[in-house]
Order: sequence, then C-alpha cells, then structure tokens
Amino acid sequence: MLPLKHHAPTISNLEAACMGIVSPDAMKQYQPILILIALLALGACTIPLSQTTDESTGFIRELPEGVSMIAAPYQNLQEVILQPEDGCYWYRHAGPVEITMLPLRTVDGRPICTQAAVEPQVTS
Repeated sequence: MLPLKHHAPTISNLEAACMGIVSPDAMKQYQPILILIALLALGACTIPLSQTTDESTGFIRELPEGVSMIAAPYQNLQEVILQPEDGCYWYRHAGPVEITMLPLRTVDGRPICTQAAVEPQVTS
C-alpha cells in the first residue's frame, strides 16, 4: 500500500494579509526601509556629549529634564558630569573642608545612571 501524500493548504496573499502574515518577498522589499527606521530610532536615543558639555569646565550645560526631576533637592545640579566608567551622573559638592565629586542620587538614595553598571568578574 502506498502512503498518502499530505498536501498543506495554501492561502492567497489577500488571506495572508488579513491574518497579519508577511511574505518573505515583502520582507525583502521593505528590509532597507525597516533598517533605516531602526537606525533613526536608535540614533534618537543618544546624546552628543560634545554639544551638551561645557568645554571649559567639563560639566553638563543642561541637565536632562528627567534627571533633574528625580534628583534629590540638596544636590548641586549646576555642576554635573556623566562618568563614562559607570554611566552615572556625579555632581560637585563643596563641603566645609574639601570639594569632591559625589554620585547624583534620587530622593530614595539610589544613584542616577544612564545604564546598569557592569559588575566586575571575580576570578579565583
């Protein structure tokens, strides 16, 4: 006895479009446009540091609104830098004895960072 051949049902392009299925040909056609949109969206997330940093002092000229909104009120928001090592904002604190850089913190005491700090790997 010969095995029965199973034929998969075929659907038309119109039926595929109604179900939200995109054909491989359509993906190839729109791939350059999708890549361009993705690159533009990614580029909008970056901050050009050369435009936002005062070259004479090294401090950020205008702190992002979201950062200034969540920062604790007792900190100096006029003299803030973004440390590339940890991705966190630091402010200049002028104490009675010394001037030092301290991490910019929220009201809850958490540091304000642009990304999660990378944990160093412990080797034994």
